[in-house]
Amino acid sequence: MCHNVIDGRYHTACGHFVGMHSEIHDCLRPNCLFSRRHLHFGCKSQSCIRLMALPVKNPIRISPTSCADCIAIERAMIAGARS
Repeated sequence: MCHNVIDGRYHTACGHFVGMHSEIHDCLRPNCLFSRRHLHFGCKSQSCIRLMALPVKNPIRISPTSCADCIAIERAMIAGARS
């Protein structure tokens, strides 16, 4: 099955992955609707694969800090505690 490959940054402090770039990995199967080798134009065949596989996360950067969303949540909690 074809699938998306997402390049991004992995934040070790919070465990979140932030995508930066994505591209489609072609499985080159003639029965996959998303492949460039797909045989049928305007396909209605039940034997063809109609779903992509789950995306693959490829960490190209590793950050020891928390992601921006987690930092914003922490700041909001601190500001709420002061009020």
